[in-house]
Amino acid sequence: MTITSETTHAAPPLRKRSRAAGRWTGWGFLAPFAIVFALVFIAPILYALWLSLFHDQLVGGTQFVGFANYVKAFTDPQLWHGVIRVALFLAIQVPIMLFLSLLVALAIDSGRLYGRGFFRLSIFLPYAVPAVVATFMWGFMYGERFGLIGNLQDLLGVDLPSVLSPPFVLAAIGNVVTWEFLGYNMLIFYSALRVIPTSLYEAAAIDGAGQVRVITAIKLPAIRGALVIATIFSIIGSFQLFNEPSIMQSLAPNSITTSFTPNLYAYSLAFSGQQLNYSATVAIIMGVITMIIAYAVQLRGMRKGA
Repeated sequence: MTITSETTHAAPPLRKRSRAAGRWTGWGFLAPFAIVFALVFIAPILYALWLSLFHDQLVGGTQFVGFANYVKAFTDPQLWHGVIRVALFLAIQVPIMLFLSLLVALAIDSGRLYGRGFFRLSIFLPYAVPAVVATFMWGFMYGERFGLIGNLQDLLGVDLPSVLSPPFVLAAIGNVVTWEFLGYNMLIFYSALRVIPTSLYEAAAIDGAGQVRVITAIKLPAIRGALVIATIFSIIGSFQLFNEPSIMQSLAPNSITTSFTPNLYAYSLAFSGQQLNYSATVAIIMGVITMIIAYAVQLRGMRKGA
């Protein structure tokens, strides 16, 4: 009886130690990700916030200015012209790209497309092309004295409007971005379409529903989550527009200025104008704007799906 009593009293502490060890084991598995996340995400944001509160002067060195950089940014016409430009890019290019991606995904998923595997791979392949290569390739075709447009002008004997002129350069960049990311978004939509239960299609066939009815009543509601995700990614990408205009600037210097997009403006401020503090301020403001718009789209998508 004595041995049994001692064993009974010793069991609860062992169970408590086992639970505590289990909790620390979970934190141990999480620690590598948490450390990397803090170093590559949290720390740069905090450093940018700290930089934005100072101003580097020729006389007096670096001085704390509080929110003076933010006041300057909110009255900076170059910054807000760039914001309006990427907002226009977002309002026109993103719906066109997502519509084309959805159309291709529906065509592949229908099973009526000959060579479906090859077609899917060929649409996705431009995403594997680096942005630098894609921009130079399209920039070469846009050139008036060389490339596709130049050859067409010589062949037809007419003067075609310059694609790299100020009225058309934003559309030219939108075409490059659409070509790059159409396959990426198509893959998101196609993956969502493949997990729709076949029983829904069978029920629709029994009811005599046509293809259009199947798309509007079954497929589109089922992939609403994928549509929201692709839209959020596209919004973030639009506000981060940098590679294409930066590379194409050498081909169209009169059309693409150093403040063409907010990211290009922040880069120019930091590396050409030596205004690191103000560049950090622009980056923080654009990050907040992007986060607010992406979160609003997510809430709206979730509300529709409820």
